[in-house]
Amino acid sequence: MGLEIATDLAHRGAKVIIACPFEDEGISARKQIVQETKNENVVFKLLDLGSLKSVRQFAADILKTEDRLDVLINNAGVGVPGDFLTPDGMNFVMQVNYFGGFLLTLLLLPLLKKTGKPEEKSRILLTTSILHKIGRVDIDNLNKINYWYRLQIYGNSKLCLIMFGNELSKRLEGSNVVVNNVDPGAVGTRIHYSGNKVHGFILKYMFNFLFKTTWQGAQTALHVALDKKAGEVSGGFYQNCEVSRAVERAYCDKTAKILWEESVRLVQLTEDEVEQCFKSL
Repeated sequence: MGLEIATDLAHRGAKVIIACPFEDEGISARKQIVQETKNENVVFKLLDLGSLKSVRQFAADILKTEDRLDVLINNAGVGVPGDFLTPDGMNFVMQVNYFGGFLLTLLLLPLLKKTGKPEEKSRILLTTSILHKIGRVDIDNLNKINYWYRLQIYGNSKLCLIMFGNELSKRLEGSNVVVNNVDPGAVGTRIHYSGNKVHGFILKYMFNFLFKTTWQGAQTALHVALDKKAGEVSGGFYQNCEVSRAVERAYCDKTAKILWEESVRLVQLTEDEVEQCFKSL
């Protein structure tokens, strides 16, 4: 879906920065987008959400080289490739799907705040999943390995994203930045390959046939990124290009605040850094 979203935005003449942890894949994606859209203003940068160091390096590079950031689309994610800890001490799926995006979003906030205007606010999109409905926010056990079923970890990460989006929208109230969650629905992407390649191949084509293709799955994110009325919504949950509602426990303010504080601690942000994140450049 990320490729579909980036290609559509490039077709519209936007400068598009695609982030990927694999150099060959990123270079290939850029080449494909440029060939299809004739837009040369497409940039590939390395970003490994499973590494706090990589996230900080990427964010620092963007803040140094870019004058503006109109839309941040946190679309990257992994399925259930394994149950292990990263060098940063977090569950791999949780770090890639949630903690890495949490840190990246906060570090890029100053540029988003600089860019946003009352008449055209800058936008943050968080790609969640229908599987957030099985998610649980168990602070003491979020990053444990050999504790959860693998699919449960994925659901946990997507529920955390929604709660992060809700909490961040409150903290950005009165600013010219909006943040919304996007559920693309059941989509036939390569994320299904993460568990077993044979089963993943079958699932991918089943989902394409029975539910949504990647192009169809990308439409809600594009709507939230581009639609004028969507730019006036913050703290929303979108499905099928419409405001919808997540599972009820996603709206628990108390849990969201606890999750925020734990996330800040785990991604190793100091109090001063958090304060700086909410200041415009």
